[in-house]
Amino acid sequence: MSGFIMTILEFVMSIITTISLTFTPITETIIKDNYDYAKSFDKVVYEQQLVPELDEDGCWTFTTDGEFKVVQLTDVHIGGGAFSVNKDKKAMNAVAAMLTYEKPDLVVITGDMAYPVPFQAGTFNNSLSTQMLIDLLEQLGVYYAVVLGNHDSEFYGTHDREAIADLWGAEDLNYSLFQKGPEDVDGYGNYIIKVKNSQGIVKNAFFLLDSHDYTDGDVLGIQWKYDNIHENQIEWYKNNVLAIDAANKAIDASYPMFESLAFFHIPLEEYGIAWDEFKANGYKDTENVKYKDGYFHEDGEESYCGIYPENFFETMLELGSTKATFCGHDHINNAILEYKGINLVYGMSVDYLAYTELNEQGAQRGCTVIELDADGKLEEITLENYYQDKYESKYEKESVTMQW
Repeated sequence: MSGFIMTILEFVMSIITTISLTFTPITETIIKDNYDYAKSFDKVVYEQQLVPELDEDGCWTFTTDGEFKVVQLTDVHIGGGAFSVNKDKKAMNAVAAMLTYEKPDLVVITGDMAYPVPFQAGTFNNSLSTQMLIDLLEQLGVYYAVVLGNHDSEFYGTHDREAIADLWGAEDLNYSLFQKGPEDVDGYGNYIIKVKNSQGIVKNAFFLLDSHDYTDGDVLGIQWKYDNIHENQIEWYKNNVLAIDAANKAIDASYPMFESLAFFHIPLEEYGIAWDEFKANGYKDTENVKYKDGYFHEDGEESYCGIYPENFFETMLELGSTKATFCGHDHINNAILEYKGINLVYGMSVDYLAYTELNEQGAQRGCTVIELDADGKLEEITLENYYQDKYESKYEKESVTMQW
């Protein structure tokens, strides 16, 4: 993008920021009821909630000899503005209902927690929506981790990516496990959460990575030029897999390579490659692709991955640790495919706001439940729809059309 266009955009951005900051007190008054709403839910009741501790390497670590449950949420899209008040309440009601029933040991939200697009949300202030969701999760009392999506810090938003990361990692939060990650690795939110047994063996590890937002001059995202996981992030992942494996073997030399999961927002290109191969074979399994569940419902059954090649998938294959990856981004691609032995999962989305038609549609809305057995092995991944009777919501659950 030329320097002149960037100067114009920066000028426009300064005007937008000034306007947004001027009207923020008015917006906060309008949405005050939503902050109260976020704090109105009951805490999730556990028989015995696992409590993580910081390990000597600085990673949050759960210790258990039992099973472990993760719930993936994605694309919650809280607007946090005057235009999105009712839709934000629906999203919070859905999140609370699913987490209250599932009682996960950990919640991972794979990006786009916020959606400060002004003509839909009614604000440019992405801190309002971020804080609203934080308030909800803290009220529920579930341990949670997030990776940032492309909408969490838009070019025109009042808070940049680092500032939003600081909100998620604030020291006064009781349940957030978010960490900004190493300064010499690109992005905000490259970190690891571990599950150990009582002998100190890491039996599973969750790698959370910032897949960034837009690239190639597409600062507004209108050309759908999405970024990728960068090379130094992949190197960070590789080094840490090897380090954890070495630490395990120092305790028990015969212990095999531990299993791990990876979470990010923008899908890898392999998601589309796997689906295209499955589709070309008449929607039947191939040598490389094993169908598990769901479907690609984006137009043309497309997967909107980063625009540049990267070797994260190849690195995962090489190391043999990661058994599944979880993303969001494409709200109506909700599917599980096993590709070359790695499960590629498009999680169920929550969104009521960004894809306008989804406010009254429900087949895509829900959560993804990930269950590990007592040895830390991946046991089951399930796409769960929010409108099942088991998810009893505190407030009235809206009527929707199941579009497929």
